[in-house]
Amino acid sequence: MASSDDIRRLALALPEAVEADHHGMPSFRVRGKIFSTIHVAQPRLMVKLDPEDQRNLADGHPGVVEPVPGYWGRKGSTFVWYEKAEEALIAMLLTMAHAGVAPKLGKRGPQKKRSA
Repeated sequence: MASSDDIRRLALALPEAVEADHHGMPSFRVRGKIFSTIHVAQPRLMVKLDPEDQRNLADGHPGVVEPVPGYWGRKGSTFVWYEKAEEALIAMLLTMAHAGVAPKLGKRGPQKKRSA
């Protein structure tokens, strides 16, 4: 079973991922866009998934993966009860969430300085 330290390690191993505070919770971002948060009051994390992937994963992992209630859940925000989840599942979910945010940012690489 996974811990918050495992989640942090897995999230920060993804390209360009950084950790920042989000209303008192650790969040993981790519170029300022959140793809995951770790809740501190409960052993769960949130990942942003495609709504169809969310439905399939919630059906396949009942009691572990579930939509966030309300509007955010309908948009793909998904809770994962990480103490009940295998590390491989969490790694896959973080990778999916990261990929869902990163492509929307474009392929901006290092900026080249223009010479005069």
